[in-house]
Amino acid sequence: MTSLALINELIGLPANASEHGYQIDHIIEFCHWFMGSLFVGWSVFFIFVLWRFHKRRNPVASHEGVTAAEAIAQELGNKDVHPHATDPKNIPGCTYCQPQVASIGLTEAAAKAKGLQLKVGKFPFIGNGKAIALGEPEGFIKTIFDAKTGELLGAHMIGAEVTELIQGYSVAKTLETTEAELMATVFPHPTLSEMMHESVLAAYGRTLHI
Repeated sequence: MTSLALINELIGLPANASEHGYQIDHIIEFCHWFMGSLFVGWSVFFIFVLWRFHKRRNPVASHEGVTAAEAIAQELGNKDVHPHATDPKNIPGCTYCQPQVASIGLTEAAAKAKGLQLKVGKFPFIGNGKAIALGEPEGFIKTIFDAKTGELLGAHMIGAEVTELIQGYSVAKTLETTEAELMATVFPHPTLSEMMHESVLAAYGRTLHI
């Protein structure tokens, strides 16, 4: 069997289809279909492997896998997805030890190294009623703001359940929240999250419960 006859067989044409004048059009159509299928197939395989390998180890990789899937869907004509790059400054880090440690964004030292003017607030666990009731009075929450713009540059926590609390600052940074919005936010009482509010207030000399 010749190569042309083989291609004809693969795409469902008779072996002598070239004699009828539509061989090339069908070959091009077949190639478009084949390359499209190959692209989608390997892309899905790549995303599946990424998801399986990182699902429990790295939420960043999982988020990037979603972004990759959305980019592929958009490339294939889906206009309802809006892929966006992951901003490393908005990725929280958690250490599951005793006490827990969590952080996001710049440290105070890193922000100073950039020549930024800062507002820094710090609030201790001992000043929070829920922490005392839980028997977890050790720890603190620290927030760092750009003194000129009010941008939340970073937040750092050490203490009970801070790996659960850090997402609040993660949302705030993603939304480009300033100190004004955080100060105006009502935090539930009695909760550990109130310390997040107090830390913001402390950065501007307005803390309430210490």
